[in-house]
Amino acid sequence: MKLNKLLAVPLLLAAFSSSAQEKHQPYKQQIDGTKLNFEMQAIPGGEFQMGAKKGKQDEMPLHKVILDPFWMSTYEVTWDIYEPFLYKDYETTHSTTAVPANVDAVTRPTKPYLDMTFGMGKENHPALAMTNYNAIQYCKWLYARTGVFYRLPTEAEWEYASRAGSTNDYAFGNETSKLGDYAWYKENSSGKTHEVGKKKPNQWGLYDMYGNVGEWTYDQYQPDFYASVKGEKAKNPVAEPDKLYSHVIRGGSYDDGAKELRSAARLASDPVWKQLDPQIPKSNWWFPEAPFIGMRLVRPVTPPSKAEIEAYYNKPVITDY
Repeated sequence: MKLNKLLAVPLLLAAFSSSAQEKHQPYKQQIDGTKLNFEMQAIPGGEFQMGAKKGKQDEMPLHKVILDPFWMSTYEVTWDIYEPFLYKDYETTHSTTAVPANVDAVTRPTKPYLDMTFGMGKENHPALAMTNYNAIQYCKWLYARTGVFYRLPTEAEWEYASRAGSTNDYAFGNETSKLGDYAWYKENSSGKTHEVGKKKPNQWGLYDMYGNVGEWTYDQYQPDFYASVKGEKAKNPVAEPDKLYSHVIRGGSYDDGAKELRSAARLASDPVWKQLDPQIPKSNWWFPEAPFIGMRLVRPVTPPSKAEIEAYYNKPVITDY
């Protein structure tokens, strides 16, 4: 099953009016049966130059990419809306109605032995240290709760949304002196995450695209993938994952310098992040040595078929133990 099929087929249960759908407007998604919600920004489809003309080897060559329109979450996923997925008792506490039966079919992690906030804060702070598998299962839980297909962004979608029409290192330009207005990073974070939405958004209304926590994408990390993106492959490109490592993380974190926050910068996940795994045996759910990783949601304007959605959420787990 190819993800570019998932990018571009009738809407499932919507949390907003048909006119909002037709006009591709921002909206607020209610998590059914709870008092919780999150905001989504409308990202227009279009064409952009992905990568860097002068950068790290894996950021080249600069190449044309064409993307269909989508929505992206205004903020990084916070603990507030993440914990009801992690722990059934949290979900019950937040529920205003009976928990839907289809939610019980979603696999969840067992409660970790460590404090996965690492003492950095919980309310309105980005959820962190989850594995790529964990992040996808959260999207599956949202689907069970809302009937709406949410997924991780592709690497191309992430960079396109981060640039917000800019061809510079950052959406606001090339001046690192301005970075503190938009990002929590090594120079101003005091070595920890901060509440989302406290810095300026980019031109498309997205907050914390730079810094705070790095953000998962769906793509397999391939240092030379960009060289293959041409012709038909330039439309909604994605490096389909077929192994556990590595996946691409974008945006940099509270612990990174300015260069790692550039729109073109790429980071590959690393199995050493599991060395202190809180589960016995090691699980597919947590990276206890990576408190700098979080996630952001995407919803395609034209979601895929039910069969394709199930294939995306229920891909067999690739073990590394």
